[in-house]
Amino acid sequence: MPVTYSSYLKLDELLALQQPLSDGPEHDELLFIVIHQVYELWFKEMLHELDYLKKLLVARDTPRALHTFKRVLTILKVAVAQIDILETMTPLEFLSFRARLESGSGFHSFQFRGFEFVLGAKNRDALERYPLDSTVRGGLEQRLNEPTLWDAFLRYLTSCGHAVPVEALERDVTTPIAEVQALHPVLLGVYRSDPEARTVCELMVDLDEGVQEWRYRHVKMVQRTIGTRRGTGGSEGAAYLMTTLNRPVFPDLWAIRAEL
Repeated sequence: MPVTYSSYLKLDELLALQQPLSDGPEHDELLFIVIHQVYELWFKEMLHELDYLKKLLVARDTPRALHTFKRVLTILKVAVAQIDILETMTPLEFLSFRARLESGSGFHSFQFRGFEFVLGAKNRDALERYPLDSTVRGGLEQRLNEPTLWDAFLRYLTSCGHAVPVEALERDVTTPIAEVQALHPVLLGVYRSDPEARTVCELMVDLDEGVQEWRYRHVKMVQRTIGTRRGTGGSEGAAYLMTTLNRPVFPDLWAIRAEL
């Protein structure tokens, strides 16, 4: 059979994946499912692009790296904008089917956890949320143990001739990115003398800011929808999400702002 629009995109299978569990079903449950499935697709695409971006930075392929940065940032803006759609659902409309979610929660999204890991927000304890010896846990363990986008960025700066300190280059990649004071003079030099690398630095900041914006919009959406209730996945809901705010992934790029 010839390839068609429907067969190429597997539309029959795709459109059969939205299966509400509530009686009726409740009108807004379909919206809730569609939004979250779309989020998972965007997470998949951003992981795909970030893995590619890491390779481009290590290879010092600046033009393609800039293009890939732009794509990831655009997808992230779309992901943030989708919260506007979720917020058209009132608290009562969500509560009409919330109990059906049981322990299901975005808190357990392994793709978002992988997204955090590839950026550099590593957390070994997060692995405990997934079954031992499962494919999902194995994939996250791999991302925990591999270099992050930040590590690729530092190697990019090295290839551009900047003397990145050894303590930054040889850091433990399984841990969150920590500020390295010795890196600050190097980054300041990049900003003052290397326009191309400076552009990459600013795109890293754009990405970090975009993730922080997504976290903020997400927590406000949760607050207006369920208030102070606990999350369906066992988390503290909005209270937990508040602890994730204002935590830059790339702290050195923010710390140098006062010195520029």
